[in-house]
Amino acid sequence: MHLIRRLPALLAAIVLACAPAAPLVFSTAAHAQAPAADAAKPAEAKPADAPKPPPAPQASKEKETIENPYGLEALWKQGDFVSKGTLIILVIMSMGSWYIMFVKVYEQYKLFREAAKVKASFWSAGSVAEGAAAMKEGSPFKFIAESALEAQKHHEGKLLETIDYNEWVTMGIQRAVDNVASRLQDGLAFLATVGSTAPFVGLFGTVWGIYHALTAIGIAGQASIDKVAGPVGEALIMTAFGLAVAVPAVLAYNWLVRRNKVALEHLRGYSADLHLVMVSGGTKKARA
Repeated sequence: MHLIRRLPALLAAIVLACAPAAPLVFSTAAHAQAPAADAAKPAEAKPADAPKPPPAPQASKEKETIENPYGLEALWKQGDFVSKGTLIILVIMSMGSWYIMFVKVYEQYKLFREAAKVKASFWSAGSVAEGAAAMKEGSPFKFIAESALEAQKHHEGKLLETIDYNEWVTMGIQRAVDNVASRLQDGLAFLATVGSTAPFVGLFGTVWGIYHALTAIGIAGQASIDKVAGPVGEALIMTAFGLAVAVPAVLAYNWLVRRNKVALEHLRGYSADLHLVMVSGGTKKARA
């Protein structure tokens, strides 16, 4: 009986002892659900703006200048007296060729212009002397006319009188034409010489450069690029210079020779007409 009375009190004590465990279980479940809620919040929230990457550094527009150790400047500084002498000869040939080109073209231009003026005004003059006086000084046509007049004036003396007047004037005009033709040929021999010899001068520089390359290989004991590049580059530069000097000289020579032929045709036609005018009165006695 006493045990039965104490049974409710015992049950109450057990219930009170187990009561704190219920909130503990509940709170544990709540804490288990909290991470899931926290994980869902970033999905519901608006994403923040991503940070912009730093701008890429701009490439420098300035290019590095690398000095060529095997160029023309290096050839002049490092070359011996043979290489420098060969280069100087080629430069002189080139300068002489271009000077002659410009001078001859200008002379031919003046001659063609004088030929046009002769056709327009000389033959309408009252006499050969008046027509010659109207021409410019230094004109080849004036020189031929004055030579014809000079031959006409000096057909005198016992020895010269034995020569026919026609032949005498013809010889005077022909000498003048030959003199002008000889002047037109001035400088063309230099162009022909340069055109035929400049490649061989450049070839000599090429051979000399290859000789230096072989010498450098023999001294070094190995065919490394730094031992061969300089002399071989020197050889190639000399070859290019020889061709650069020769080709314009050959082209200019052929072109100027062709223009000289046209100029001589003008001179021969003018001299033939002048000869007819000078001898149209017959011999000197007939004109007197």
